[in-house]
Amino acid sequence: MTEASANFDEMYTDDRSVRPAYKGYCQWHDQQDPNWLKRKHGEAESNFRKTGITFNVYGEDEAEERLIPFDMVPRIIGANEWRKLTRGIEQRVSALNAFMYDLYHRQEIIRAGRVPARLFQNNEAWLQQMVGFTPPGGVYTHIVGIDLVRTGPNDWFVLEDNARTPSGVSYMLENRETMMAMFPELFSQVQVEPVARYPRRLAKSLAACAPQGVKGKPTVAVLTPGIYNSAYFEHAFLADQMGAELVEGSDLRVVDGYVQMRTTRGYERLDVIYRRVDDEYLDPLTFSPDSVLGIPGIMDVYRAGNVTIANAPGTGVCDDKAVYSFMPEIVEFYTGEKPLLPNVQTWRCADDDSLAYVLDNLEELVVKEVHGSGGYGMLIGPTSSKKEIAEFRKKLSANPANYIAQPTLALSTTPIFTKKGLAPRHVDLRPFVLVSPDGIDITPGGLTRVALKKDSLVVNSSQGGGTKDTWVLKD
Repeated sequence: MTEASANFDEMYTDDRSVRPAYKGYCQWHDQQDPNWLKRKHGEAESNFRKTGITFNVYGEDEAEERLIPFDMVPRIIGANEWRKLTRGIEQRVSALNAFMYDLYHRQEIIRAGRVPARLFQNNEAWLQQMVGFTPPGGVYTHIVGIDLVRTGPNDWFVLEDNARTPSGVSYMLENRETMMAMFPELFSQVQVEPVARYPRRLAKSLAACAPQGVKGKPTVAVLTPGIYNSAYFEHAFLADQMGAELVEGSDLRVVDGYVQMRTTRGYERLDVIYRRVDDEYLDPLTFSPDSVLGIPGIMDVYRAGNVTIANAPGTGVCDDKAVYSFMPEIVEFYTGEKPLLPNVQTWRCADDDSLAYVLDNLEELVVKEVHGSGGYGMLIGPTSSKKEIAEFRKKLSANPANYIAQPTLALSTTPIFTKKGLAPRHVDLRPFVLVSPDGIDITPGGLTRVALKKDSLVVNSSQGGGTKDTWVLKD
């Protein structure tokens, strides 16, 4: 290590000894020629360029597409640690799905006074069109990404829930494929749980959610907004890996009460649509009339039970950071258990007392928009200038209900590869969860996002962060 870390370091203890999960990797790493490792680092970047692993950045005049920065030092989690995490993830995802059902039916949790009605009354993600309707199989949140952060040996926290259209799983898969291609001998020395089966498990999970009455194998398609979408690479990648059709709204139409896809043989029925189009663009007859991305009439077909839309329209409520602040109550209400994975302490700026505290302590807090994502629209107090804090204070005071605040966490670090050697950088983790009537399926590991700049806490790729392979060790 060329730099020391004041935060919890996942590879090294305070006395610089290697933690158990990393021992096999460190033994291998220390035996390698540093110049060879540098060449391999260059190969990884070249491979990502050839594969086309990019994302789009909107609103900038620079190149539309950017390379996803990849770090070749894996983030490693022990088998016992992962088992504890999966129990907490399963509990949370189960509660999220139950919450969605309740919110669109009897709203028992609101009647019981556990969460306020304003959570949905003032929430644009809550859809009146879903009231009283139960999706096929009773599943709302088919694919979920739970963002986790770590602050100590046994201290994991949920930072965000992503239940609308969580992205990044293609990078998880490509990261592993790249690592296995570059260092095959490493995987013979360190036994790691595989992730390559995710596309097949996704296809199986989606098929299990098909409407009743489908004869034979359900037809599954991935609905993309098109090539200019920031996650188009992932849409095409997953469709290809699943053996599913990749379609745009213009490829589909409603015929005889079903959503049908244009083919060389005419129109054919679709049973399950994994949509990567936001709710407001999904059906111009129901939502935004100007949308050219969706399918006119699809919501009527959906409510008639003749097609499955994954994730269900209206699940964006779960992504709301004001809802997130009530997740401990939500988990306990629907599972009868205390949360196994705690939230980060959160102040709801809609509450007067919380707002007063946040305004008095802006320099120390992280403040986020309740509907924000991608690292945009937020303030990181300790790294912001006095001018930035003053400007944000005005926005917060003008619309406090639009914000929540959290302490600046001492995020754990893992090493990245630099020209001078290994150096600690802050990370988070997004495990990917599949939900079907058959149960909850969690891929071992997930996507580790890493802040490549020293001392930076922002891991989003759109904000200069990168990714690395996540290993869960076998027993």
